[in-house]
Amino acid sequence: MSDSLYMARAIQLAKQGLYTTQPNPRVGCVIVKDGQIVGEGFHARAGQPHAEVFALRQAGEQAQGATTYVTLEPCAHFGKTPPCANALVQANVARVVMASLDSNPLVAGKGQAILESAGIKTTVSILESEAKALNVGFFRRMQGGLPYVRLKTAASLDGRTAMQSGESKWITGADARRDVQKLRAQSGAIITGIGTVLADNPSLTVRPDDWLDWSYGEVVQPLRVIMDSQLRIPLDAQILQTAGAIVVTQQALTHPTAQALQAQGVDVWSMTPPLNLGGGREAGIIPEVLQKLAACGVNEVLVEAGATLAGAFIQANLVDELIVYLAPTLLGSHARPMFNLPLSQMAQQHRLRQIDMRIIGEDIRLTFKPLRGGAA
Repeated sequence: MSDSLYMARAIQLAKQGLYTTQPNPRVGCVIVKDGQIVGEGFHARAGQPHAEVFALRQAGEQAQGATTYVTLEPCAHFGKTPPCANALVQANVARVVMASLDSNPLVAGKGQAILESAGIKTTVSILESEAKALNVGFFRRMQGGLPYVRLKTAASLDGRTAMQSGESKWITGADARRDVQKLRAQSGAIITGIGTVLADNPSLTVRPDDWLDWSYGEVVQPLRVIMDSQLRIPLDAQILQTAGAIVVTQQALTHPTAQALQAQGVDVWSMTPPLNLGGGREAGIIPEVLQKLAACGVNEVLVEAGATLAGAFIQANLVDELIVYLAPTLLGSHARPMFNLPLSQMAQQHRLRQIDMRIIGEDIRLTFKPLRGGAA
C-alpha cells in the first residue's frame, strides 16, 4: 500500500474533528508496521491529546520502527499538551510522512527538525492539497492574520432573498437548511447584521440533532457576531440567549444599551470606521472585526446576512468563498436582491470561479471563489 493510501486514511480520520477542534486544526494520524495499520487516531478537541498521541497509544510497542502518517507536521511546542514530535522520537518510530508543514510560527518546520535530528526520516507533501483543504481557516489565520470567510446566501432562481417586506421564511427546503447547520458548525464565528436580527429573530446556533449523521462528540458552538451600529438590538433577542454573542457597534460602551448588554453577559465591541472609505461605514469596520476574531482563535467565519452587509463584505474583498443555495422558485422584481452592490459599469463586476455544484434536496448549492482583483 502506498504512502498516498495511508495518508488518505489519516485525512479520513482528521475529518472526524471537523466540528469540534476549534481553534486547533483538524489532524489525523496512522501508524503502519510491516504493511499493517497498528495505530490510528484524530484530534477531537482543543486541550485534549493530539492525533499522534492517540495513534501511539493504540500502537504501543509496535510503534518502534514503524512509519507514521500525519496530516500536519507534528507540533514542537508545549501548549495545552506536550510536543508530538518529541512523543514520536520517544516511541522510536523510523519514518514520519507529513501531508504538509505547519504554518504556525511556533511549529513551522521545527517539528520536522526535531524528528530529523533524532535520525527519523521524514517525507512532506503527500496529499498536501487534500489535507490543507480541511484547515483552510487555520492556514489563512496563521499566514495572513485573518480568518477564512464564507459568505452564505439563499435565493430564488431570479436572485432574490426576501420579499420587499423582508419576509424570507422559507425560500429553500429543509435539506438545504440542515446543510447550512454543518457550515455553521465548522465555523468559529457567524456574522450577521441587525436587519436580519430584527426581521427574523434567529438564534444562529448549531442544532446537531437536525443533521442525522454526526456522532463524533459535542459540537463547539460558534461565536455569534451582530453588526449593529446604532444598538437597535432588543435585549430579549434570541441570538443573545446563548453564551458567545458579540455586538459590534459604533456607539460608546457607556451607551445605556451597551451597558445593559454587558450586564447580561454579552460582549460589546465599540469601533469607529475610517473616514472616506468606499463601501459604506459598515464595510469600514469589517477588517477590524475579522482581526479581533482571529485574535480570539477563530479560523473560519460564516456570514449569514442581508444584502447590505453581504454586499459590504464583497466590496471589501474579504470573501474567500461564496455559497449560494438556489431554490426552484421565483420571487419577482420587487423582492430584495442577494447583494447591495452599487456597480454601474461592466468593468466593476466581481468575477467568480465555480468550485462546486450539487443538489441538496430540491435546491442547488453553488460554491464559488472570488477572482481576487474583483473586476473582469
